[in-house]
Amino acid sequence: MSIADKVIESAFESDEAFQHTLLKVIKEDLGLTAIEFSEHSSIPPSTLYKLMSGNREPNLRTMRQIVKTIKKLEGNEGGEFIAVIASRLVLDNIKETKRKVHGNLCTIREYAATSMEEAIIAAVRAEREGARALVCAPIVSPTVEKIIKIPVSAIMPKDSLLEAIENVARKLEME
Repeated sequence: MSIADKVIESAFESDEAFQHTLLKVIKEDLGLTAIEFSEHSSIPPSTLYKLMSGNREPNLRTMRQIVKTIKKLEGNEGGEFIAVIASRLVLDNIKETKRKVHGNLCTIREYAATSMEEAIIAAVRAEREGARALVCAPIVSPTVEKIIKIPVSAIMPKDSLLEAIENVARKLEME
């Protein structure tokens, strides 16, 4: 269930559920202050504070604006997300599914690939699904950049590379 769906569901449940859910969504799920959400939604801060404190019920227009803004920030409006193509092992270590970049909340969508061919196919699929940008391994990024029109950045695993070299060096010592 998306964040926007949670807000809609809570509005039908009760005023208290809506108040609690809206507060949680803005602060925890989206990582914003009420003022920041107000700027994104064009809903006056005083209105948001009244809604979150239970001193006001949302009218239909305000509710639509809240849901529209959450969907936009969540990355579900028009496919606003950054695609990450990597092995399942790497993807399992990604802790965040959203990241604040230059004041905007970006959704991170994972695409697992076990070969260069799968990575290229995943890149094309991510672009078709609405990815705004793509992050992938340096071995495949030059090819992907020739095929898709969105910005591509290569993963530069400096720390993990050094750890892998140390691990293999220890294995050599054991032989």
